[in-house]
Amino acid sequence: VQLQASGGGLVQAGGSLRLSCAASGRTFSNYAMGWFRQAPGKEREFVAVVSRNGGTTRYSDSVKGRFTISRDNAKNTVYLQMNSLKPEDTAVYYCAAGWSSGRDIRGYDYWGQGTEVTVSS
Repeated sequence: VQLQASGGGLVQAGGSLRLSCAASGRTFSNYAMGWFRQAPGKEREFVAVVSRNGGTTRYSDSVKGRFTISRDNAKNTVYLQMNSLKPEDTAVYYCAAGWSSGRDIRGYDYWGQGTEVTVSS
């Protein structure tokens, strides 16, 4: 499956952004979809995941209550609504498709190219 992430940009602290990730090539609904992020000099880390039918979501503690992941299987797209952004949310955000709705990066087989989010203080 091919993934194309978009929606990143520069935003002030406290602001919002919505990331999108469009999938093509395989049956989108067969995959759990996750968002990960990588800040400069740091390892890629889990942000959120949504199950195949959208019924289950999981979040990292650092974004819980501020970010919302969702998907539209009819549009082959997964979203990440990010509210109350903080400077520490600054990173390149990647969407990924995998077989399990887990937090482990090794559970994801397909990755998008990343979209950059910068939060200014």
